[in-house]
Amino acid sequence: MHAFAVELATNEAERAVGLMFRKELPGGRGMLFDFHEDQPVQFWMHNTYIPLDMIFIARDGRIVRVAENAKPMSDDLVPSGRPVRAVLEVIAGTARKLGIAAGDRVMGSFFGKSGSR
Repeated sequence: MHAFAVELATNEAERAVGLMFRKELPGGRGMLFDFHEDQPVQFWMHNTYIPLDMIFIARDGRIVRVAENAKPMSDDLVPSGRPVRAVLEVIAGTARKLGIAAGDRVMGSFFGKSGSR
């Protein structure tokens, strides 16, 4: 089990800015983008200076996709691949270091209460 201290982005304005313009993101921290219901989403790294891992999470807490090492300042779209409730952004390398992968579960007030991650 791995715990993260996260900032929440729960409305359109917060989700639009996300982690843009930040110069660092310590390990164990991240930003959780809550879309309030499952929907297809896509992210980009426009004005984002640090490389990130993006963890796409369904309503039940199941991780459906991990996009590792998203390139800073890129306008390339990173799609969820299927509808998701939320996306967790953490510093690049976190998913590989902790073995986080599609099929794992996330616990928290937005998701199902049981699981291993």
